[in-house]
Amino acid sequence: MLLSYLQYRLACRTKQNDRQNQIATLPLVYHSPLTPDDIRILDQPASKIIEAVNTGQLSPKDILVAYGKKALQAQEALNCLSEVLIPTAETWAAQCNTQGPLAGIPVSLKDVINVKGYDSCIGFAAYVGKPATADAVIVKLLLDAGAIPFVKTTVPITLMSYESASDVIGVTENPHKKGYAPGGSSGGEAALIAYGGSRIGIGSDGAGSVRVPSHYSGVYTIKASTTRFVRRGDANNHGGQEGVLFVFSPMARTLDDLETIWKGVMAMDPWKYDHTVINLPWRKIDLTTKKIKWGVMWSDGVVTPSPACTRALREVVTVLKKYGFEVVTLTPPSPYEGFKIASQLLVDELSQTDTIELTGESNDPGMVQANAMYRTPRWVKRLYAGYLRYLRGDEIYAGLVEGWFGKTAQEYFALVAQREEYRARWFQYLNENEIDFILTCPNAMPAVPHGGMKDAFTNCLYALLFNMLDYSAGVLPVTHVDRELDILEKSFRSTNVIERGAYKHYNAEKMHGLPIGVQIVGRRLEEEKVLEGMKIVETLLKKEGNAYELLRT
Repeated sequence: MLLSYLQYRLACRTKQNDRQNQIATLPLVYHSPLTPDDIRILDQPASKIIEAVNTGQLSPKDILVAYGKKALQAQEALNCLSEVLIPTAETWAAQCNTQGPLAGIPVSLKDVINVKGYDSCIGFAAYVGKPATADAVIVKLLLDAGAIPFVKTTVPITLMSYESASDVIGVTENPHKKGYAPGGSSGGEAALIAYGGSRIGIGSDGAGSVRVPSHYSGVYTIKASTTRFVRRGDANNHGGQEGVLFVFSPMARTLDDLETIWKGVMAMDPWKYDHTVINLPWRKIDLTTKKIKWGVMWSDGVVTPSPACTRALREVVTVLKKYGFEVVTLTPPSPYEGFKIASQLLVDELSQTDTIELTGESNDPGMVQANAMYRTPRWVKRLYAGYLRYLRGDEIYAGLVEGWFGKTAQEYFALVAQREEYRARWFQYLNENEIDFILTCPNAMPAVPHGGMKDAFTNCLYALLFNMLDYSAGVLPVTHVDRELDILEKSFRSTNVIERGAYKHYNAEKMHGLPIGVQIVGRRLEEEKVLEGMKIVETLLKKEGNAYELLRT
């Protein structure tokens, strides 16, 4: 026990010292103030930077210096970097494929993505000092495309939280308001991009891990369907997970940047790099040839969206209707039913992997609650579920709790069969109602304060539902919390434990200025169509003078 504790303390100190040394030993140019030329580079969309590199007007090294400086500023302000790859990136910049579809673009990577010679500790002290021996597939593809991976970004321990904190790396701040999380598990990515220290990053999403950080921090993303985006070569501690699969997906500062990275990756024929990717080239989608029908999911039936998130969703619905789009309220197969299936699949798989290996190491506050519930004897859970159902009138939480136990192989396979039947019902519903896009919240709340996942760890259905369905799902920022417009009515009463935990931290006054996003969802493998839907919404909001204002630092 003592030896394990000492190993844990040494690993935390070693990792933080190593990261500081990575920064301190960089060439002096990275520690100097931003020049006018740096600022001009940082202000250009990724597509313009690529054009300038293609034509020889910009040097990949100059671009790297500008973004390296800004990333270090972001690290100082937010603690969002886990590894600084700049010395290696300088070599890559010198060897850059200047005619590639991503030529010269610095790309940040979530810590799960392996880069040869660098740790992928994903918040675990036991993984410190064990550098990757090979690059992940996405790193190889990016380099071939001319991009330059230059930093890795922070994640929560276990990768199963909408916060981003660990004893190894520390707490990552929301770039809009300190004291609040940037999201998770791709929280460092969202924080860095929103701050301006990167335009394009690669995250991963198993239960909202690129979409919720984009919502919390005010950036853009499209979660890929499984088999559309490369994923091999990561340090994910969820190996073998099959019930609800995670996917790598891009995140970006603007919608134009998001389109650039998606097209750039797909131009490289990713199925030639990763056997899990299907041969499906990027398609041109024209939404002007048919009448588009939008379906709104105003609530997941578990947590009523906060006034701020409802306002953002209503703003999008209003502008779509104003410009003649058909918008209907959805009554799809019960999201809660999907929640019960997905949560059991996740809990059963993750309980086997999300373990602390060294004595004294802190777990994420949400995962502490989840693990405690999972490990509670089943007979105690039955009693607790009965108490919730019959004495508290809380069927929602009771129905979840009683299913959180280890499954036999036969029970697990039965859950997968339920998942497939549930997916078929959604498929039929959307077909019968001719729905092109689903509009909903990415999460019922704005960013949680640090430690807030202790109470809100089960508030994840708005995102998790579309992992379970394997739909392509985008998030774009729409507005910010307003202390006057988004006050919670005094008459509001939570109806279940999950909703009560989520609302415990909602305070429009304290959250004033935090970003609010909207989620636009298509069917499976409809990433191109989702992008076009996001363009429609953003174009109309701009036309109405309601364009989202990016954070300027």
